[in-house]
Parts: sequence; structure tokens; C-alpha cells
Amino acid sequence: MNTFDKEHFNVEVKNGCFDLPFELQPETIAIQEAVKVILKGLGEDINREGIKKTPFRVAKALRQGTRGYKQKVKDFVQSALFPETGLDDGQAGGVGGLVVIRDLDHYSYCESCLLPFKVKCHVGYVPSGGRVLGLSKFSRVADVFAKRLQEPQRLAEEICSGLQRWVEPSGVAVVLQCSHPHYDGFVEATVTSGSGGFEDESSELWCEFLSLLKFKLRRDVSVGGWCPFVIENSSKEADSGMVSAVVSILKALGEDPSRKELVSTPTRFLKWMMKFQNVNFEMKLNRFDCKLEERRLCCEMNIKFWSMCEHHLLPFYGVVHIGYFCGDDEHNKAVERSLVESIVKFYGFKLQVQERMTRQIAETLSPQVNGDIIVVAEAEHTCMISRGIEKFGSSTATVAVLGRFSSDLSARTKFLESIQKTK
Repeated sequence: MNTFDKEHFNVEVKNGCFDLPFELQPETIAIQEAVKVILKGLGEDINREGIKKTPFRVAKALRQGTRGYKQKVKDFVQSALFPETGLDDGQAGGVGGLVVIRDLDHYSYCESCLLPFKVKCHVGYVPSGGRVLGLSKFSRVADVFAKRLQEPQRLAEEICSGLQRWVEPSGVAVVLQCSHPHYDGFVEATVTSGSGGFEDESSELWCEFLSLLKFKLRRDVSVGGWCPFVIENSSKEADSGMVSAVVSILKALGEDPSRKELVSTPTRFLKWMMKFQNVNFEMKLNRFDCKLEERRLCCEMNIKFWSMCEHHLLPFYGVVHIGYFCGDDEHNKAVERSLVESIVKFYGFKLQVQERMTRQIAETLSPQVNGDIIVVAEAEHTCMISRGIEKFGSSTATVAVLGRFSSDLSARTKFLESIQKTK
């Protein structure tokens, strides 16, 4: 034993077997090596300071985001079934015993492209057998199945069947509202599943359940077209080495890459990732000058962007607001919005951090506006929602100021107030 470094032999013994630390587990190592291949394929330097630890962070995020493969519903449910009188045969106070749990926020990973998607889960059930399930366990059960590679309909059915099997109520109904990211925004889909007394979606019980959800059930989006990358065509073939890397990630997560739903997943994932390929491109723009006393505040608001967190390879998205001073005559006119949008898109479609992207946009536009510019980026980060603290509803704002805006408080205040008026 003395030949081992204690820090490198930090293992736990469970049931007579060695349990390796997370960083030494074969699955973690396999994902890290695969991520290095992908990063190199994107033209990145894997030894760059901001990316050096990305393979480990990605491995941690993916394994945490698919932990449901190693979890069982019964482990959460069996100790949380509580006796409650008056609930025999699904009756409670003469109201039918319907219990509705609304707005359970979750994230899952799309099995078609490996991108995380939002899930808002609503559950209705009719207790029976004189017992009820602790309310927090509904979210736990939903999480068991959400933390796997999924598609909406199967996710709804698995949550429904899991509750029906282990809680044994008179019936279970599940409604999921799902949002899948895409370059132009999100693809929305609503799916349902029912068991027991909820098998017939035209029943009065379903009507009661839906009325308590406080929103109109929409089924105008085909789940077959749920993942936007499934229906997109690309003539460019993915690099075979990068494809093999994604296949190894699927295996490390406990999936079967030959499963028909996953066969094309590596190609689709890489198509998304190649949008953020590191390219050397010098942006040359013409500068214009104008007299200071003739200038007025000009604003370009709500310019949408998508980017990819270089720390976790997870998307972040939002809007950029830009303020600068311009004149009214032909030589001092405002910058074309299309130019501003192009610059935002250029710096967005990279492996990025929001602070750097904001600064780069400001520095690039600065020569066009005599150096006086303020840039505000507002974004939601899936790395804050689909992993770690899983803080739903959080957003991040970053600010970059140059020239007059760095010293003129009234100019900054006027611009920031303009942002509030657009919301």
C-alpha cells in the first residue's frame, strides 16, 4: 500500500467493491477524451486557459444530466407514501380525489441531437388505497426520466407509467410543455399521457385536470418534427473521427449508439457544434467621423444571438442592446442595423463566455461611432439550468462601455432606461 500516493488512491469501498472517484471513472475519462477530439475538430487549442478544463466540465455536466439511467422510481416513492383516511376507491371529500401538481421545471437532453431542452411538467392523479404521495416526490420521479436522452412523448409516458406502477393510484395524467432550442428561437411541443381513469382523454376527469392547469392545451406541433435538426439536410459529411468521439460519449452515458433513434445523433450534434467553429476572419469596417455637438443617442435594441459556453459546451442565448451617438446628416447617419446584427452573430457563433462576447462587440463597433459605445447583453445559460444548481428563470446581463459612456453617467442612464422601455 505504501507504493501508492494516497491522493491518487482515494477510493471508497462499497459492498466489497472499489468505488473510484468521479474523475477516475472510465466513463468520465472516455467523455473527456472524446471532447478533446471535438474541440480540436472545431479548431480550438485544447491547452488554451479557458478551454483547458472544458473536457472535464463537459463530462461532469453530461453525466449529471443523464443520471436518471442509474436511478429508480421506487427508491424515491416507497418511503414517501403516507396514509390518509377518506381516500379509498379514489374518493376524497366527495370531489373525486383529484390532486394536481403544476409547473415542475426540468431539463432533458434530446436524443436526436444531444441538445438540452426545457420541460414544464404538470401531473394529476387520483389517490387510492388510503394513501398519498409526498408532493416533492412528483418532481423527483419526473427527474428520473428527464435525466436521460429523451423525446417528449416517451418522457411523458415514462413519468406516467412510473407513477402508476409504484404509487398505484386510480389514475395518472401527465402534460409536458417542451421547448427545443434552434438558431431562430425554440420549437414548442405539448404532449400528454394518461393511465387508469385518465386513459380516455375525453373523460370528465381529464377535463377537470386541464381546467386546473390554467392554460389551453395545444397540439399544433407534431412531435415527429420535434427536433429541428432531424428535418434539416446537410450535404457536408461530418468528420469520421469526431463522429466516433460522439459515439463514445453515448456509450459512456450508458446508451446504445446503434439504437435506431440514436444512429444519426452524432452527425446532428456535430452539425450544431460546427456552427461554432473557430475561424480566423478579419472584420474590416469603414470608420466615419461627426461633430460632437451634432450627435444624439442612437439605439439598436433586442438583437437576438446564440452562442456556446466554452466551459461546458452548452448553449446560451438572448439579446444584445447597443447605444452610440450619431448625427442627422448624410455623413453622420446611424450604423445600419444589418451590420450590427452581422457583428453580433459573428461573435455569438463561437465557443464563448458572455463577458468576452459583449466586449468584442463593443470593440469592433467602436471605430464606427467615434469610440463612444455601450453594449448590454442579456442571456439565459443552459449550463445554469441543466446542471449544477439548476436555477430556472435566471438570466445574466453583461455591460461593456467605451469612450464617453465610460465617464458620462447621464448617457449610460438614458440608454439603460431605453432598454426597460422595450420590455
